[in-house]
Amino acid sequence: MNTRAEDGVYALRYATRDASVRGEHFYGHPEGCMDAWPIHYYMWAILRGKTVIVVDAGFTREEAARRGQRNYGKSPIDLLGSLGVEPHEVSHLILTHLHYDHTGFVGDFPAAKVHVQQAELDFWRSPMAKRGAYSHLVNSADLQQITRLEKDGRLSVVDGDFDLAQSVTVHLVGGHTAGTQVVRVATTEGPIVLASDASHFYENYENDKPYGVVHELSLMYTAFDKLHTLAEPDGTIVPGHDPSVPNRHIPMPELDEAITQLHPTANEENK
Repeated sequence: MNTRAEDGVYALRYATRDASVRGEHFYGHPEGCMDAWPIHYYMWAILRGKTVIVVDAGFTREEAARRGQRNYGKSPIDLLGSLGVEPHEVSHLILTHLHYDHTGFVGDFPAAKVHVQQAELDFWRSPMAKRGAYSHLVNSADLQQITRLEKDGRLSVVDGDFDLAQSVTVHLVGGHTAGTQVVRVATTEGPIVLASDASHFYENYENDKPYGVVHELSLMYTAFDKLHTLAEPDGTIVPGHDPSVPNRHIPMPELDEAITQLHPTANEENK
């Protein structure tokens, strides 16, 4: 097993997709909608002493093959191993929402309490979730696994904002999905806000441009406002899928080329 990485917040990039265009990722009909617009897929790890908190659970290599056009690197489990973290050491798994690219390894952390918003769970169990494009966004086997975790008493279903542990708070914003939540990590140098899909790219929240997959448009805008409030003047917002995250933060090639350590001031320093 690798030596445990230092305490901090880490972005782990497990897959990429180059065959996507700008029009997929911004609401409406953006200028240059057929321009190439790559997307990266991340999960996040928060290390605080013996406490390990994982934010989102990625998707599997099999899911990447099924959907196609996705370049799969090391799995989320392997990348955690590069941080010196074994699956059984994860204390909490926060699911920001239940789209397929956030739930693939939901059952792989045997000691973790899994946290999801009530509104998110209710929606994906409703008849509406089976209609049209909604069904494309989720993996039914992952949802079944979440139900098993619930029956085993390992699912924490919350309604609104809550304090987790070690200066980590979770905040309901909605918008992208019915119960999208974001994660704020307080540090001595300022907060780090993990936006996940409340803002896929820097351009979403920086330029007030919602993403293309919309559950409730008005809440996507208020989510941007919430991200700025949570970050405060001395913090940073980390989008969920932007390839430029390593450019604004601290790449960790000594651990793995797909791992970036997040820093509250790096967002402004490295623009």
